[in-house]
Amino acid sequence: MSVEETRTVQARPATPARRVNTKELWSARGLLLPAVVVLVLLTQVPFVVTIVFSLLRWNLLYPDDRGFTGLGNYASALTSGDLGPSIVATVLITAFSVALSVVLGLAFAVLLDRDFRGRALARTLMITPFLVMPAAASLIWKYSMFDTTIGMLDWLSRTLHLPVVAWSTDHPLASVVIVLTWQFTPFMMLILLAGLQGQDRGILEAAQVDGAGAWRTFTWITLPHLRMYVEIGVLLGSVIILQVFDPIAILTKGTGGTKTLAYLLYERAFIGLDVGQAAAYGVVTVILTIIVATVALRTLFKVFMAGGSR
Repeated sequence: MSVEETRTVQARPATPARRVNTKELWSARGLLLPAVVVLVLLTQVPFVVTIVFSLLRWNLLYPDDRGFTGLGNYASALTSGDLGPSIVATVLITAFSVALSVVLGLAFAVLLDRDFRGRALARTLMITPFLVMPAAASLIWKYSMFDTTIGMLDWLSRTLHLPVVAWSTDHPLASVVIVLTWQFTPFMMLILLAGLQGQDRGILEAAQVDGAGAWRTFTWITLPHLRMYVEIGVLLGSVIILQVFDPIAILTKGTGGTKTLAYLLYERAFIGLDVGQAAAYGVVTVILTIIVATVALRTLFKVFMAGGSR
């Protein structure tokens, strides 16, 4: 290209950026309007109604004694002595279930990442527990495993001449954690398996050539690579398990230190029939869940940013 042609190209004005047409912008927003309306109707309106109910003195056992009580239900919820133990139970069940699910999920992910005959079938079978409905899983464990008459654990204890353990009554917290761990281990395994399959095989081969053993390769290369995936699994699993209800309702009925926030809300609403107090517990539970979800999402966003900057 000659000097004159170069000057001509440089002298040409830059093409102005296309202005966004207001009509097109509102047309695009209009396409999202039905989804936004449905989302507001299904989530925000019930929450506003719950806040209104929480300000009322309303017990279905006393239909004539109904009126405005202000923050009385919240004061009763905070001073009744049930909220603290429920928060502790929720934290313990969530922490133990998530920790065990991550450890077992990592072990199964490492095993299923290897090449062997029937690997596809093994992966499908491992995912199955996560696809079972929580209520069905709880019933399976309650009668097929934990039952002291027909349960498999009872049969195993008698076969080995060991004392029979009534898990649901003697160890209620452990029973709930076992069921949740069984159900959420495949969830963690899928996340960690995706991380293992995204690992650079060239680095592993280079470590093998340099004489690094399997354990040293796993601890110094694979685990740091999986850190982001472990954090994502822990955060998502915590948010989900924080709201579990079925295992507690079916296995323990909230006894033995297993009365979580979700079960406490159910107890106030459907057993105590106190609409106002149940609504107050529901608002407190939503606020605590929002706090946990906000912290989790912010941490998750930082994880993604850190992963993208590598």
